[in-house]
Amino acid sequence: MPAPADNRTRAAWLRATLERASHEYYVLDRPSISDAEYDKLYHELRALEQAHPELRTADSPTLRVGAEVGASHLAKYAHLVPMGSLSNAFSDEDLEAWAASGRDVAGDDFDRSGFCCELKIDGAAVSLTYKEGVLVTGATRGNGSVGEDVTANVRTIRDIPLRLAGSGWPALIEIRGEVYMTFDGFEKMNAERVKAGEPVFANPRNSAAGALRQKDPAVTAKRPLRFFGYAYAVPGITTLPFATQWELLDTLASWGIPVAPNRRQCRTVAEVHAWTHALETTERAALAFGIDGGVVKVNALATQAELGSTAGGREPRWAIARKFAPDVAETRLTDIEIQIGRTGVLTPRAVLDPVEIGGTTVTYATLHNFDLIADKDLRIGDIVQVKRAGEVIPQVLGPVPEKRDAKDPPKPFRPPTKCPQCGTTVVRVEGEVAVRCPNERCPARHLEELIHFTARNAMDIRGLSEQRVAQLLTAGLISDPATLYDLTEPVLAALPRLGEKSAQQLVAAIEASKAQPLSRLLFGLGIPDVGEETAKLLARRFGTLQDLQDAPPEEIEGIHGIGLSIAASVSRWFTSADNRALVRALAKRGVNTTEPKRAEAEGALLGLKIVITGTLPTLGRTEAKELVERAGGKVTDSVSKNTDFLVVGADAGSKLDKAKSLGVEVIDEAELLRRIGR
Repeated sequence: MPAPADNRTRAAWLRATLERASHEYYVLDRPSISDAEYDKLYHELRALEQAHPELRTADSPTLRVGAEVGASHLAKYAHLVPMGSLSNAFSDEDLEAWAASGRDVAGDDFDRSGFCCELKIDGAAVSLTYKEGVLVTGATRGNGSVGEDVTANVRTIRDIPLRLAGSGWPALIEIRGEVYMTFDGFEKMNAERVKAGEPVFANPRNSAAGALRQKDPAVTAKRPLRFFGYAYAVPGITTLPFATQWELLDTLASWGIPVAPNRRQCRTVAEVHAWTHALETTERAALAFGIDGGVVKVNALATQAELGSTAGGREPRWAIARKFAPDVAETRLTDIEIQIGRTGVLTPRAVLDPVEIGGTTVTYATLHNFDLIADKDLRIGDIVQVKRAGEVIPQVLGPVPEKRDAKDPPKPFRPPTKCPQCGTTVVRVEGEVAVRCPNERCPARHLEELIHFTARNAMDIRGLSEQRVAQLLTAGLISDPATLYDLTEPVLAALPRLGEKSAQQLVAAIEASKAQPLSRLLFGLGIPDVGEETAKLLARRFGTLQDLQDAPPEEIEGIHGIGLSIAASVSRWFTSADNRALVRALAKRGVNTTEPKRAEAEGALLGLKIVITGTLPTLGRTEAKELVERAGGKVTDSVSKNTDFLVVGADAGSKLDKAKSLGVEVIDEAELLRRIGR
C-alpha cells in the first residue's frame, strides 16, 4: 500500500533538513540544530522508511551507514571519463621547465591564463557520480579507467553531500577528490584502538584508503574520514557554469562539496614559487591534515583544453604536482627508552642518531607500544626509516634489514618485566596492548601526575617546567598537587638556578591558578578516561566538585557524551580515600571548585566563529579560548570566509594574510577584552 501523501512530504522535508544539518556541522562547522534534535529527526525518518520502504531514496541520510554488507565486495566501476595522474616537479627549476613546455603548446595563452594553486592532499583519490544531483556511485581511482565501487562506504562520510545543493549542475557528473583523515582524528582513532587492545594504524593516508575498502560500511562509518573535492568530469558536455579552475572550486563549494583551504590565484610562475615556498616552510605546519605538496593548474579551462594531455592521455599538460622535500629519512636506532605515564603505562621511545627531516633535526621518535616493536622486528642498532607524522611527531616506519651488519648484528629488544623506575613487576590486562606499572606510588607516575596538573591546558602554572617539578619533588618540597600551594618565595629562592625574582613569579603563578574553573581542575586531577572535553561536560552539569563527588554513577552516565565506562571511572576515583583527601586539601588551600555558568543567550560573542593567532600580550591561548567560549563564541583553528574575526598577537603569520585576503575583520587582544566586557 503506497505511503500517504503527507508521509512523502514529511520524508522529503526530513531528508533535506538532515542533509543541511550535516553540511553545517561537518563542512561549515556551524551547526544550527543540536545533536539531540538531529537524532530525533533521523530516527523519525528511519521509522518512516521502515514502515514505507518506497519512501527511501538514494539520497536518504539513513544510507550513511548502508545495509549492503551482503553485496559483492568491491565490484568494478568504469569511470565516466578516465582519471589521470599528475607529473611531478621537485624544484623551482622543474616547475619552470613545465611552464616552458606549456608555452610551447599554448603560446601566450599559457601565461595570460594565470594559475590556480591548490593543496595536494595526502589521501585516497575517489570519484563521486551524481545523477540528477543525487549521489549514486562512489569509486576509488583504481587504474584510472576502472576503480572499485565503494558507494556504501562513501555514503558514511558526513561531509560528502548525498544530494548536491544549489543549481547549475549537469544531469550526470563525476566529482573527483580526496578522502583523508585529520591528524587529530587519526590520533584519537589510534588511541581508542590502543585502549581496546587493537593494533594501531601506521599513517592517516593508508588508514583512509583501508577504511574506504571495508566490506562493512558500519566499520567505515567509525573511521574519521573527510573529503575535499577538486575536479569534475562530464561526458559529452563542453558548456559548464564556470570558465576557470578557481570558479570551478567556488562552484563545487556552492553545490555543497567541501574544497581545501589555502588555495591561491597566481598571475606568474614567480608568484607560484612564493606560494609553494610559504606552504612548505610555514603554512603546512598549521594544517590539520597531511599534504605532500601543492598542485599548480593553468587557471583558464579553455587553455587547459588547448594544452590537453600527454600521449595516451595519462597526464594533463595543464597541471603539475609541486612536491615537497621528502619527509622520510634513514638513520640508526641507537636505543629504546621506556617512558612511564601518569596512569602507569610503559611507552617505548626510539633514540636515534640525529637526522634532518623536512628542515627539522629528529633525535627521538614514537614507537607506541611493545607489540609494534615486535611486529616491525625493530632491533637496537638497526638502520631505520623515520617519518614526521603530521609534520610534528616523528615515527619509525620500520627497519632496513638489508643494511644489517652481519659482523656486528643489531640486538633484539626485550620488553621489560619490571618497572624501570620502581622495580615493580609490570602487568598487562588480557586483551590490552598497554603494559603498566601497577604501583600507584611509582616515582615516575608521581612525577607525570604533577606535570599534568600544572600543564597549560590544566591548572596552567607558568614556570613549572618538567625539570622544575622534578627538582621540587626530589628536594621533598612537594608530594602531591595540594602541596604546590604551600610553596613560599624564600624556600623557592634558595633552590639552585631559581633566584628571588623567579621565585616571586612562580609563587604568583601558583596563586593565580587557584582561580581556574572546575573543568580545568578536573582535567588536572588526572581522573582516568576524563579528557578536556569530558571534564567540561562534568563541570557544566554539576557545577561544583562536591556535587560531582556525591553523584551516583547512573547520574553521571546520564550526561550526553558520557558513557558507562567513563561514569564508572569517575565514580571509582572519588571512592578512593586518598583522592577525597586530596580534594579536601586543595579546597582548604583556596583552590576554586566551581564552574562558571555557561554563556546566556545575550553572550557578547554568541554564535560567532573566532580564530586566535600569534602571541597575545597578556592572555595565554587556552585562557583566551575559554574567555571566548564563556561569551558564547567558538574558537576554530583555520581562517575561512565563515570566520567572524581574527584575534592577532605578535608573530601572527599566514593566518593574518589569509584573513586580509578574505576580508575577515582583524582585532587585537584589547579589542577582544572590550567586546566581552573585560
